[in-house]
Amino acid sequence: MEVFKNVPQTIKYEGKDSDNPLAFKYYNPEEKVGGKTMEEHLRFSVAYWHTLTGDGSDPFGMGTMLRPWDTATDPMELAKARVRAAFEFMSKLGVKYFCFHDRDIAPEGRTLAETNKNLDEIVSLIKELMDETGIKLLWGTANLFSNPRFVHGAATSPNADVFAYAAAQVKKAMEITKELGGENYVFWGGREGYETLLNTDMELEQENFARFLHMAVDYAREIGFEGQFLIEPKPKEPTKHQYDFDAATVISFLKKYDLDKHFKLNIEANHATLAGHTFQHELHVSRINGMLGSVDANQGDLLLGWDTDQFPTNIYETTLAMYEILKNGGLEPGGLNFDAKVRRASFEPVDLFYAHIAGMDAFARGLKVAHKLLESGELEDFISERYKSYRNGIGEKIVKGEVGFKELEDYALNNGKITNVSGRQELLESIVNKYIIEA
Repeated sequence: MEVFKNVPQTIKYEGKDSDNPLAFKYYNPEEKVGGKTMEEHLRFSVAYWHTLTGDGSDPFGMGTMLRPWDTATDPMELAKARVRAAFEFMSKLGVKYFCFHDRDIAPEGRTLAETNKNLDEIVSLIKELMDETGIKLLWGTANLFSNPRFVHGAATSPNADVFAYAAAQVKKAMEITKELGGENYVFWGGREGYETLLNTDMELEQENFARFLHMAVDYAREIGFEGQFLIEPKPKEPTKHQYDFDAATVISFLKKYDLDKHFKLNIEANHATLAGHTFQHELHVSRINGMLGSVDANQGDLLLGWDTDQFPTNIYETTLAMYEILKNGGLEPGGLNFDAKVRRASFEPVDLFYAHIAGMDAFARGLKVAHKLLESGELEDFISERYKSYRNGIGEKIVKGEVGFKELEDYALNNGKITNVSGRQELLESIVNKYIIEA
């Protein structure tokens, strides 16, 4: 049964002059940018949790979303209806990937065995529709935060029974991700953190988290799962302090526990701003450490201090994001996953299309601007010139490790006046603006 009845079978590219709200203005999947098509560059993905299961509820009110597929009362029939709606939505939108948590796609049963049986039944239907449509799984993950058993965390819980249950849940999630051909597997530490150090053994919790991830690596090898492992940083929510605070923290953790060769990072824009960073900063830190793997594409509201998960519409942000992604050589096998939800007041089914179209257009425009910026070399040339003192003389000796404090003191005593040069931030920002306006 068709659920998006007033939406065309295919959302088409009509160009920037189109006034059709159900058409792309900038995203042309077949258009080539720097040798690859937009579709190959951007690898868009639909987030199952927000798009298919989100009901619009918040701490102050009940759900508002009108979802034709949410009429079934039996949990498994509801899950199947959501799967069918998901593939209709993705097929019409023209998105080739999706992502899910295990508990998004199938309900929990009374026991772990029953829960796994439910998953197997739904995965069978998903696999059938994937074969029919050609849509692929970008990544799977496990929801280790919603159930009350995870009140104190999962891999970092003080209760070993919870640790064991979380391991069993991830084992199954990895198995179904492999079965569905998932190209990545994500670890998001939903409650891996603490509320107060007065009752927390942080050292043991972090060591246990590392043990948990090593077990996952070992099991992936055992079952032949070759997808990329990803960790998604977030500074706070739902705990006061998350152990995966930001990109730098996660990278340090992975290196400390000899996990860095097995993992890359899944960077979310809204999580970056919650950590007091820009989206570009988190992408940049991941990239220069060789650990940028995938992106959750959304944005936050800087006037609100929580994770609003809005659809990305800020062209300046998408331009700087794509600048980093292009310098990274792309994201494959990762992609741009719309971990974003329509606003509570945007409750009609068609709003899901308007939102995704807006996000896809924003990143398509950002891609073209970023490509032109990189081709021009204006920013790269400025940075190169700014650091030229390290390519000869004393700077070159510093970089090559040929001098120490004694030699540098001798140099400073005889160097005379130091002359700095302007960083020209405003000029560079105007250059970025020029490319955005002219693109």
